[in-house]
Amino acid sequence: MPQTDVKTSDWKLVKTEEEIELMRESSRLVAGTLEMLRQMIAPGVKTCDLDRAAEDFIKSHDAIPAFKGYRGFPANICTSVNSEVVHGIPGSRELEEGDIISIDVGVLKGGYYGDGAATFPVGSIDEEAERLLEVTRNALMAGVAAAKDGNHIVDISQAVQSVVEKEGFSVVTDLVGHGIGQQMHEEPQVPNFVVPGRSPLLKSGMTLAIEPMVNAGGSEVVVRGDGWTFVTKDGRLSAHFEHTVVVRDDGAEILTVL
Repeated sequence: MPQTDVKTSDWKLVKTEEEIELMRESSRLVAGTLEMLRQMIAPGVKTCDLDRAAEDFIKSHDAIPAFKGYRGFPANICTSVNSEVVHGIPGSRELEEGDIISIDVGVLKGGYYGDGAATFPVGSIDEEAERLLEVTRNALMAGVAAAKDGNHIVDISQAVQSVVEKEGFSVVTDLVGHGIGQQMHEEPQVPNFVVPGRSPLLKSGMTLAIEPMVNAGGSEVVVRGDGWTFVTKDGRLSAHFEHTVVVRDDGAEILTVL
């Protein structure tokens, strides 16, 4: 779940290997939830059906859906369709052929969080949507590759932004990735765009949620009346991919994998 506010905290940035193992377990469950939901996605499926399935799956693994009740969020996962960027609330909406749906999943298990997201096609999608998904995935992996000991947060930001803008798409600048561990949102913030000024140094053992949010059109977003759902201002498509990673000497290790 992307972070919208700037805050400071006393949470430990560098995790022990024991802590990373706990995060690996929660993050693997995030990946398993996304894979289970991917197999459900089809025209006619309601977003509330996805939410219910995710809740059952996570709880069956003795874990907690991390988003439910987080700052008042009313659902277990975020489901954002087409021009919805992030934080979409599951409900009675039925998916239609040609839609794209971004699903964001958070899991709390063993006292540590995992966070991940992916955007999926609903049946056959058009060429622009296909390219948007591919570019956003590529941007995520470029950011992950830059998350290594001795680099800075800005190296992640620059890697993501350059991939996106080279393809003529735009990065959302109102939302950012974040550190993660015993809290869903920890320091440091991880923008998908270059922020002028000093940038935090990356150290081996830091755990981050890297999550490009990419629009087919302009970068501007607005929040709907529900107070949660971000949508593109111009009504064009948006995609969102996210991994929880741990910074290593030679590049990040992805934790949100099966």
